[in-house]
Amino acid sequence: MPKQKSHSGSKKRFWLTGTGKVNRPHGGKNHKAETKNRKRKRSLRQVVLVSPTQADTVKRMIPYKD
Repeated sequence: MPKQKSHSGSKKRFWLTGTGKVNRPHGGKNHKAETKNRKRKRSLRQVVLVSPTQADTVKRMIPYKD
């Protein structure tokens, strides 16, 4: 049986926690940053969990990232 391929874009954007949940970074930090206030840019630095609806899809895209 051939090996499964990982999705190249997803490898760079998502990672798993110790309990198997999927983390992702916020988007929208770089472009047009001068119009966003400090508080908003600071909150965009934090990572968030992928919604449970999409978590299974993302896990299928990164099969070897355990």
